[in-house]
Amino acid sequence: MDQVRKCVSYLRVSTTRQGESGLGIEAQRNSVEGFLRGDSWKIVGEYVEVESGKNNHRPELQKAITTCRIHNATLVVARLDRLARNAHFLLGLKEAGIDILCVDMPSANALTIGIMAMVAQEEARLISARTKAALQMAKQRGVKLGSPRPMTQMTQQLGVVRSGHVRRAKAQRWMSDVRPTVEQAMNTCKSLRSTARALSEAGIPARRGGVWTATQVSRVLKGF
Repeated sequence: MDQVRKCVSYLRVSTTRQGESGLGIEAQRNSVEGFLRGDSWKIVGEYVEVESGKNNHRPELQKAITTCRIHNATLVVARLDRLARNAHFLLGLKEAGIDILCVDMPSANALTIGIMAMVAQEEARLISARTKAALQMAKQRGVKLGSPRPMTQMTQQLGVVRSGHVRRAKAQRWMSDVRPTVEQAMNTCKSLRSTARALSEAGIPARRGGVWTATQVSRVLKGF
């Protein structure tokens, strides 16, 4: 039997009028459900946003991302433009630590988003190159430029600790996402062991997958 994969549906329309009438939302929902139907997917959440694609403030999208991280689920959208039209914003989504699946372009969960992010990075590289060229021309004209501070030692130190910071940041982000759910379960179950059992039975994966233990519950509640 195929393993059931979890997903979170995110639906977005651009205007309040569309949001109130359901225009566009139902079509997106049908598209997502039709794509997932017959496959081994389980929708663990649905979030609906009424906001322009140019606006990067998306509270419902952030909730959907948090739910994905808690359940180790995939974010599913009907079309890529339902996420954003801004490459920088898409790069941030790519770094959110979740998988993304677009029904109209299934390969966009990694490939297309990565390409759009690379376009933004290339533009930043070109800007940097133009800036360096302008500084060189200024130097040739006799303009006195400040000497850059030596960065070799700092760069080395950053290289050593970067991977550790990334791991700690990811762990803290996961803990922040899951803590409200753990606290709610603890209020109901009263003990660490029964809370761990309830979280596992609810299908919420522990930090590295698998079932919860009383120790893991305690660490989340204490924040470390």
